Amino acid sequence: MRFERVTAETLDTVLDIVNSNPAYNTMENDNPSRTLEEVKSEFLNEESESYFIIEGDKPIGLIDFLRNNPRDNCPWLGLLMIHGDYHASGYGREAYASFEETFIHQQFPKLRIGVFHDNVKALAFWKSFHFHQYGTSSWRGKGVDCLEKQLT
Repeated sequence: MRFERVTAETLDTVLDIVNSNPAYNTMENDNPSRTLEEVKSEFLNEESESYFIIEGDKPIGLIDFLRNNPRDNCPWLGLLMIHGDYHASGYGREAYASFEETFIHQQFPKLRIGVFHDNVKALAFWKSFHFHQYGTSSWRGKGVDCLEKQLT
């Protein structure tokens, strides 16, 4: 498994992965699908870094993170998404474990994530990696559990 940077030329693949997750899209944006412009804005911006999760030669998911959130001066994982065709295959666990190793090597002391209150499966997933809740917030009017993991 490896990570490759998302580029303007690969946005159609990003859109395919994102739209293979209609339940998440509905939870996040009240719409089961996203447009090319929406994914361009989310995955090609100055604030975050976006990568494909590659298994063999196939992009199977996406990971997006902020090295430093200016609100709390902490790194944040904004999204870990596996293509709908590959759910429940262990790829999400493998991708996160690999990504966490990169963070540890880069000497990040901790990592934060936000999980929608309604995303029970994601909350259980992140807690299995020993993330703990330290607060709550909202994003676009939706409740978010704020989780954190000490890395060092």
